[in-house]
Amino acid sequence: MIKKIKPWVNIVMGCTVMAAGFVYFINPYNIVPGGVYGASIVLHNLFPSVQVGTFGYCFDIPLLILSVVLLGAKLGVRTIVAALLTPLIMNGLSIISYPSREALEMLDPTQLLGGVVNLSDQLMLTSVIGAVLIGIGVGLVARNQATTGGSDIVALILQKYTHLPFSKGILLVDAMVVLFGLVVIGFGLGSAKDAGDPSLHLSFYSLIAIYITSRVVAFMVSGSKDDKLMFVISEKRLVDLQHYILNDLSRSGTYIKSSGMYSGEDKEMLFLVVSYKEAATLKFKIKEFDPRAFVVITDAYDAYGEGWKELPSASDITPE
Repeated sequence: MIKKIKPWVNIVMGCTVMAAGFVYFINPYNIVPGGVYGASIVLHNLFPSVQVGTFGYCFDIPLLILSVVLLGAKLGVRTIVAALLTPLIMNGLSIISYPSREALEMLDPTQLLGGVVNLSDQLMLTSVIGAVLIGIGVGLVARNQATTGGSDIVALILQKYTHLPFSKGILLVDAMVVLFGLVVIGFGLGSAKDAGDPSLHLSFYSLIAIYITSRVVAFMVSGSKDDKLMFVISEKRLVDLQHYILNDLSRSGTYIKSSGMYSGEDKEMLFLVVSYKEAATLKFKIKEFDPRAFVVITDAYDAYGEGWKELPSASDITPE
């Protein structure tokens, strides 16, 4: 029961965090971080009486149909819930955070929560905070094999049919939305205020937000990718090192038959993958057991199998 409920709890949390990132740090400053809601922010500048979340529904519904048809019914069900829940939470947070209808239509940051979170003079800060929150929200949803709609769905479709990595697909789609925002907000075709900077500058903040969001999504889905690959060559059997790896690190490794090019002597090369913290400790242990050992350490971009990640399926999200 817990395994069945946990993904839905994570999806709701992800939608809430994402909506909060938009409502409190993105929407009031006309930053356009791509995707459905970036396009919705641009349209809100043209039609202020319609809220950003409401515009989100206009984009999400046709994309949800594509999700169900092209990505499968299981993913489609979770995506439907996430995509319909996010704009609902976004509109709800907006309504309770602004004191009047006029302030809500203008998305006036000076009246947002009584001006407590007004960052009109700190656009870089609000771009970074908003992007991180959006990335965390999207990542939480994506880790549970769903999407929040919009560019997520487009990115998943691109991943499935063109093998374009998930985060890069989002980056590509979102960049097109920023161009739309540049025309409407940057060149003054909409009703946007410049929030202390020329509106044209908002496009640069938008690009920063998009990049940070894509990196946070990648981190949330795949982790930090800081594992290390180690090769240890010694003239000794290093039984004590083997016991340390098996018992103290709870890791395993593989012995590979090898021979010295100069000496021609048979040797055994130890091959193993460890975390970066374990690699630091293991270097001291190797020196303790054989100071003359030859050791090579390099980055392990991904590690799959027992003790590591499960090999991905064709339908899994690949953020890199």
